[in-house]
Amino acid sequence: GVKGVSPKVAAALADMFKVEISLGSVSACEQEMSAALAAPVEEARQFVQAAAAINADETGWRERRERAWLWVAATSTVAVFLVHARRGTVAARELLGAFAGVLTTDRWSAYGAWALAKRQLCFAHLLRDWQWIAERGQSAGRIGRALVRETKAMFAYWHRVRDGTMSRATFRRKVAPLRRRIEELLQRGAACRHRKAAGMCREQLKLFKAMWTFVRVEGVEPTNNAAERMLRRAVLWRKRSFGTHSPEGSRFVERILTVHATLKLQDRNAVDYLMDATAAARVGHPAPSLLPAAA
Repeated sequence: GVKGVSPKVAAALADMFKVEISLGSVSACEQEMSAALAAPVEEARQFVQAAAAINADETGWRERRERAWLWVAATSTVAVFLVHARRGTVAARELLGAFAGVLTTDRWSAYGAWALAKRQLCFAHLLRDWQWIAERGQSAGRIGRALVRETKAMFAYWHRVRDGTMSRATFRRKVAPLRRRIEELLQRGAACRHRKAAGMCREQLKLFKAMWTFVRVEGVEPTNNAAERMLRRAVLWRKRSFGTHSPEGSRFVERILTVHATLKLQDRNAVDYLMDATAAARVGHPAPSLLPAAA
């Protein structure tokens, strides 16, 4: 199960509802719930893997006191989680399967197996890098400050697209020269004397094509905020529980996080869903689907 959770659950049930339950019973209920959720979560995973665009991210986890990683892949209506011992491409492929849409991520190398034309790099991460360069001295600082200005101008245009005050056609026209200026600045940065700043710029130039997919593909955002938001609750859980005791506990974490995040995206009640899923399993019926009604 999840480390440290069972005693707290038992105490909460006793204090709030006067229900006495052993730690073993809490664990048994957890596993019953996990089994009931297996099929709808797998259906949700297949839905995400077939989507036109998703956001993906990962954060640290613990299983049996060993280092592990919690991954998430999300559309606008469904989010699925995976606990995996590795942080590389093997884990990314297990999460994403044969996904062939547009993948929005940070620059972590695990996502390098996907073609640049089908990727979108997170501009929030890029902006943080460029702000760091801007704080360096001499030419590197000047280049960094110029990159920050151009990026803020891009976001100002993008916010107008999102609120409907600028057409996408106009946005594309305005971004074209801005894109050229950013590329020129990165080329200058790659040749500057500050070794770390130059290395960052060289790396970003290699991935430059993946910075601009959102300009031409509707439904793609220039940041990975959607996936990062999905992980925040999980990070708080990890800090309180320190991870999971077993693979079975990790499967429970994956499934309950998938249910909670997905139903929140769809404005559906998670408690009602979990009760219905468990009741269905007890009489041998399939659990309700996690997919949006229109799917």
